Amino acid sequence: MSIEGRPDEARSIATIHAALDAGVTFIDTADAYHISPDEVGHNEELIARALRTYAGDVSGVLVATKGGHLRPGDGSWTVDGRPTHIVEAAKASAKRLGVETIDLYQFHRPDPSVPYADSVGALRDLLDEGVIAMAGISNASIAQIDEANDVLGGRLASVQNQFSPAFRSSRAELQHCAELGIAFIPWSPLGGIRSAGAVGERHLAFKEIADAHSVSPQQVALAWELALAPVVIPIPGASRPDSIRDSARAADLELTDDEVALLSASE
Repeated sequence: MSIEGRPDEARSIATIHAALDAGVTFIDTADAYHISPDEVGHNEELIARALRTYAGDVSGVLVATKGGHLRPGDGSWTVDGRPTHIVEAAKASAKRLGVETIDLYQFHRPDPSVPYADSVGALRDLLDEGVIAMAGISNASIAQIDEANDVLGGRLASVQNQFSPAFRSSRAELQHCAELGIAFIPWSPLGGIRSAGAVGERHLAFKEIADAHSVSPQQVALAWELALAPVVIPIPGASRPDSIRDSARAADLELTDDEVALLSASE
């Protein structure tokens, strides 16, 4: 709702409100979700406005954000894993979200020019200072998961990696998180903006099972991910109320063991 192709603000807020109405209690964002360099934190501010204007109770809603990724405004993405930047970015995110303590703050992407332990050390300091309640990492390998958990003294709360029917190379990291009891948060769980609508066309097993349950292939994809391990929390993107309502219904879709096995084995 904040990068290219974004809807107008009214529809964006309506979509977030629809998510809350549907029972969604976890919202993911990042300071890098914007387009031009003069609007860093656009999505964080949008979410803060949506929560302030929601008529219901939002006390149980957990908002996660990320830092360490940058968008210079030329369409590219860069990284900055310096501890000073991460600390400053986290405090700026807290201000935009209108909170004293961020529920979950994640290091967005490793910076090859900065030792990983140094970047994660900034998360440790933010935890100790009370700027963030929980710390996570994103786009991480198994080795980085273990290193981060060590630096954080066993307090690593989450790992946010790409995972979907089309992108399964993070399955090992998912399993590792399950073994450690760390939340695994698949980003682009439906394959990304351009592919989410074609899950059933590109992955026929998902369509076949969707037809059998009279639901959308997108619901099946999310239900499959949820069934892989209790620690999995997919974060499907949405820019329309109908989309997020459909995604939210995946939480109530129960797949059989045979269906999960079939989907796991399919391409």
